Amino acid sequence: MIIRFRSRMGMSRAEFQPTDTLQTLKDYVLFNVLKNQYTAENVSLCKDESDMGTPCSQVDEKTLQAAGLVHGNMVFLRLGSPRELPASTPVPPGKEGVAEVEVSKDNALSATNSSNVASAHVVQDNIDDAFELQDGLIPRSTSAFCRHGPKGMCDYCSPLEPYDENYQRENKIKHMSFHAYLRKVNSNVNKYASSQSFIPPLEEPYFKVKEKCPSGHPPWPLGICSKCQPSTIMMNLQPFRIVDHVEFASPSIVDSFLNAWRRTGFQRIGYTYGHYEPYTTVPLGTKAVIETIYEPPQISEADGVTLEEWPEEALVDRVAAACGLRRVGIIYTDLTDDGSATGKVLCKRHADSYFLSSLEVCNSAHFQSKFPNPSKWSQTGFFGSKFVTSVISGNFNGEIEVTSYQVSNVATSLFKADLIQPSIDPDRMLVKREDKSRYVPDVLYRYVDEYKKQVSKNAKPAFPVSFLLVTLTDGFPEEPTPMFAKHNTALPTVIETADETGRLRQLAKLFDHDAVKDGSLSNFPIILLLAQLSILKEDDMEAFAKYAMSPTEENEKNLNTRESYQTLLAVLYSSL
Repeated sequence: MIIRFRSRMGMSRAEFQPTDTLQTLKDYVLFNVLKNQYTAENVSLCKDESDMGTPCSQVDEKTLQAAGLVHGNMVFLRLGSPRELPASTPVPPGKEGVAEVEVSKDNALSATNSSNVASAHVVQDNIDDAFELQDGLIPRSTSAFCRHGPKGMCDYCSPLEPYDENYQRENKIKHMSFHAYLRKVNSNVNKYASSQSFIPPLEEPYFKVKEKCPSGHPPWPLGICSKCQPSTIMMNLQPFRIVDHVEFASPSIVDSFLNAWRRTGFQRIGYTYGHYEPYTTVPLGTKAVIETIYEPPQISEADGVTLEEWPEEALVDRVAAACGLRRVGIIYTDLTDDGSATGKVLCKRHADSYFLSSLEVCNSAHFQSKFPNPSKWSQTGFFGSKFVTSVISGNFNGEIEVTSYQVSNVATSLFKADLIQPSIDPDRMLVKREDKSRYVPDVLYRYVDEYKKQVSKNAKPAFPVSFLLVTLTDGFPEEPTPMFAKHNTALPTVIETADETGRLRQLAKLFDHDAVKDGSLSNFPIILLLAQLSILKEDDMEAFAKYAMSPTEENEKNLNTRESYQTLLAVLYSSL
């Protein structure tokens, strides 16, 4: 039977059995309807809106049928004071420097009266908060069809919504930006004229069997029903992308990363560190600006790379955060010299072969699930990922170029649910077989056939990888203003090959006043090496990084007051 619930937070309904107890109904109300915002003592169940009702803390084991509840009944929820929220929300690792979201009715996009208390306290990225303060409308100038004065406006010149389909078609925008997509789905789900309730418009796909099914049957694989089994998975090309563009702050960043391949012919992989900025080419667009590349421990071969254990991962992320950077993606080479001795390489990735192999898609899905994108517009507090994958390979002209991708939210969810695996054909992704530990729902993908009609096809046992890809644009700025003066992805040979005393001696030379002014310290591997000496305190690392990148008199004066910095100088100068 269906029982409906009404409170000041809105209306909802759920299916129960007549033999279910009031305790079951109480638990559903507290955790599913009220999202654990209220304690049992502060919620009363009422049959009538004017009735004071029974507090949830006093309900007994009486069945719903015995309590007089029948199909279609309305239960009114009388709410007291909500739970007290903590004074502050801890900042998760790697999110230093981003502000906590404050829900404001003045925002252009506001999550008022959210049904999920966590959504109002999600620590979003600064760029997402900034976009929510913008209306995002696309301005248009007057046209020949306008019949009004200079201060008037009509249908021919009024601003367009950022998700306008005609604008996307005319400007050849294949994927709308994430915030344009958010405006679109939010306008369909929540009406601005009504502020009585709010439904998070974003929902991440979930393809696992739900645990603790309310039907009461044994858990999978002993039992399953329509309430806990995932629905049929229909794969379409994702209409939006979380990141629209990848920008390398300077061409020398990529050039330095390629040096290892030029010397050895072996492939290399690295993590890209940077920050996010608005991308004005598309409405409400986001670009990842890459300032440096860090190469973790790896085993390089001519046809691939194997990542090794990385014990200093947390340290590298902390040093990057001190420089105002975060890990934004991964980059690797797939280069083979064509043998002409002209510097040209083979073109291996194209429309007739593949752009990302099935193995690479799984790798990207792994990293995107590891670095989710916090969003207060999602019921889970996360939606998609800003983590990007960049590949350096050859084009049709034999030139080396960078291409960037993300995988879709469906791809990430398929990977987390353990439903897909790579195949020997790089352009095909396998759907795993069902077993006792894995329930595999029906998986379909939709494409346009030769008659221009939408056709659905079973994805088992394999389907094209292209249905999981989201293509990004990439490039370099017209006038580069990189954060670091030097862009070496590895330490200079004279430092890397020296013994401990010799290394300290070489580092001491970098602190010469004229050398610092010339950017000797403005190099991420150098800053990281100095942090690895464990002399500088973490509180002083940000001040040192600021001085290394911008050696002004003010920054130098601030750094000289730090005791750990003076200790570092004493250790380095003692080696001379």
